[in-house]
Amino acid sequence: LGDAIVRDLYRDPDYLDDPLLTEYVQGIWQPLLVAARARGDLSPELSDRFAWVILMGRDRSVNAFALPGGYFGLHLGLLAVVTRADELASVLSHELSHVTQRHIARLIGRQEQQAPWVIGAMVLGALAASKSPDSANALLVGSRAVAAQSQLNFSRDMEREADRMGLGVLLEAGFDGRGFVTMFDKLQQASRLNDNSAYPYLRSHPLTTERIADLQTRQPQTATPVAPPVLEQALASMRARVLAEAGVDGLLARRQEADAAGFSGWDPLRQAVALYGAALAAQRLRDPLAARAYRSRLEPLVQHDEAGRRWFALLGLEAAVSEGGKSLAQALPADWIGTAALGLRRPELLLMAAVAQQTDRADLRFTALQALQGWVQRQPLDASAWDALAALYGLQGQTLRALRAQAEAQVARRDPAAAIDRLNAAQDRVRGGASLTAADQIDAAIIDTRRRQLESALREQAL
Repeated sequence: LGDAIVRDLYRDPDYLDDPLLTEYVQGIWQPLLVAARARGDLSPELSDRFAWVILMGRDRSVNAFALPGGYFGLHLGLLAVVTRADELASVLSHELSHVTQRHIARLIGRQEQQAPWVIGAMVLGALAASKSPDSANALLVGSRAVAAQSQLNFSRDMEREADRMGLGVLLEAGFDGRGFVTMFDKLQQASRLNDNSAYPYLRSHPLTTERIADLQTRQPQTATPVAPPVLEQALASMRARVLAEAGVDGLLARRQEADAAGFSGWDPLRQAVALYGAALAAQRLRDPLAARAYRSRLEPLVQHDEAGRRWFALLGLEAAVSEGGKSLAQALPADWIGTAALGLRRPELLLMAAVAQQTDRADLRFTALQALQGWVQRQPLDASAWDALAALYGLQGQTLRALRAQAEAQVARRDPAAAIDRLNAAQDRVRGGASLTAADQIDAAIIDTRRRQLESALREQAL
């Protein structure tokens, strides 16, 4: 069920794999997984069987959700409102606990009379609510909403359990437990109309005020001061706000903020964040002159912060990629070419691959290919890396390898049928009489083996 839903999410136009935001979220997510394993919440068997993958979507609502099979959804709207890593960690640890405690499986077991498709429709209805309340209502009514209503009390208990277990994971991972309380305050503000309902017993979640009070009593009684805002977190929130904007007006508002009359009186952190948002908005509006002007004002404000300098440099490189031109390759740092590229982090690696696709420098393409090949060996389910690898293989005239890379990208997106289609296309090319080099013959053998593996996996799923 989780694979089927996630396959649709990957196809959704709002799905987003932004390398910088993905890296930032993973920096919080991975310690939570380690903590859950250390506490015994996440067994080795469950750790190996489930995906533990986070998908982000360009949705401005403040929301996150868990799906069967260890998949998690994170809306950019939630990333946009967090001000500390502890707050984001609280949401992720809560959703993680839903899966480690097998809440969806328990929900199905509680109502053995309900067919699995009813539960599936309920899950899809919850997802549809972020897009269209009318669609969600139709799905729930069509799948026996009365049956869903009978689960309300049990669902409340699961939410409370996820709060308690999530707080334990959060503290084990070294985050501040007060992030749970401040995040719930923000969730309460985002859904205050629902929380003002006169019929709380009709809700599947406990009232946010109740959950805040419960978590406050569970906090360690310490006088440790709250950590000050961190520039990287503030930049990540601003990036999420800009990338979630679907219209021109919202992007123009980001620029107007940086041009406000009282801008000079703001503190340096607020100025840096506003200028970053304005520069990114100008890039999305295809106004390179304005983007350069905002980056020029931003540069002195981030030089004192290592993460800030990195985000600034990547912002400039993103602008260079979007503008294109023959001088694009000159925008790459010199130490990105050669063996040093093998140690690049994911955002830098994917940007280098994008530059390599737009230039005809043989040394740059060779470096990008080597670096991407090493990366997908370590991270075989990175669909974006496989896509970049496929594009570079295509430019090199290595058609069989390009088709195989396209297939692996579909495997990463949980779509084995589409992957088999790409592998079949590669085999058709071999059968078509194209002259094959020794390397092509090896690739053809690998492709045949991989196709058989995927077909066998599909047959097992059908059983």
